[in-house]
Amino acid sequence: MTDAAHAVLVIDDEPQLRRLLRTTLSAEGFRVIEAETAQRGLIEAASHKPDLVILDLGLPDADGHAVVSGIRNWSSLPIIVLSARVDEQQKIAALDAGADDYVTKPFAVGELLARVRAALRRAARPGDVAQPLTLGDVTIDLAQRSASGPAGAIHFTPIEYRLLSALARQDGAVATQRQLLREVWGPDRVDQPHYLRIYMKQLRAKIEPDPARPQFLLTETGVGYRLLQDPDPSAD
Repeated sequence: MTDAAHAVLVIDDEPQLRRLLRTTLSAEGFRVIEAETAQRGLIEAASHKPDLVILDLGLPDADGHAVVSGIRNWSSLPIIVLSARVDEQQKIAALDAGADDYVTKPFAVGELLARVRAALRRAARPGDVAQPLTLGDVTIDLAQRSASGPAGAIHFTPIEYRLLSALARQDGAVATQRQLLREVWGPDRVDQPHYLRIYMKQLRAKIEPDPARPQFLLTETGVGYRLLQDPDPSAD
């Protein structure tokens, strides 16, 4: 059984799905809060301060991305999107807005519960304390979750910060794909390298002077990635 103190907010306009999730999560020891609209979901999130949110994107009064952004204005609590939208760009948009995970409907209950447990474990870990990273003209304070470059402040999503932290802990050494997937997304994601490709592309767009020729976020073909703070200017 899971600690009953864990509260999960379910935001979905389908009564049958909410009933299924309420029954399933309650049986696992979670306290379940429900909302059927985006507006109500934001109110419940702010008033109850749940430990995790399960969110549908197709809400009657607003798109679920607005809920993700609204919660991210004040909290880093885990958000799992549960949606019938299967387009990759929709998934990327939800993750880039700040969602921690994306599950496509129809879904396996056991898999969703595993994602919930993994997200809560990651959220429970103490924050990593690290020296600020200097990557060319970009400075990143991982402890404070702030970053700046020549054009001013740079916004990173919670997952992007976790990925940067995992790479920084390697101190220039190569981190394997499985290692990064396990540290950032949990053990149930170690066989899904597309997560890494998506987020490395996003990070390079925000950090690298020329994302097509990265100097700091390097790919080690067939192995993984490494973060290089002081690239050799003579390297190809």
